[in-house]
Amino acid sequence: MKDEERYEAGMQVRRAVLGDAHVERSLEHRTDLTHEFQELITRYAWGEIWTREGLPRHTRSLLTIAMMVALNRSEELALHLRSAKNNGVTREEIKEVLMQTAIYCGVPAANSAFHLADRIFREEDAQA
Repeated sequence: MKDEERYEAGMQVRRAVLGDAHVERSLEHRTDLTHEFQELITRYAWGEIWTREGLPRHTRSLLTIAMMVALNRSEELALHLRSAKNNGVTREEIKEVLMQTAIYCGVPAANSAFHLADRIFREEDAQA
């Protein structure tokens, strides 16, 4: 697959997973510094990895949530907590992933993730 094709496939998956509004904000806020990085993550994270057939997007969402807890990346964790529903992930499944991270990533990391998830879910419920 050529880079242009990988980019287009990645953009389709990125929009499906994260939502058009988030992707548009990311693209609108590109600068000379971040432009190439946005293209890189679209081509490779979304166009190369998220398009692979070996795991469904549902599983990739759950794995990504766990990895963001492990890496203590709360901004990215929030993004993936919000977008997991686009891949059919339930709140109950997120809870189970966060429980698992308490053992393998540590209680403080899971505690922070639970607080973040709870805040995000309450905000979503209030908007509904």
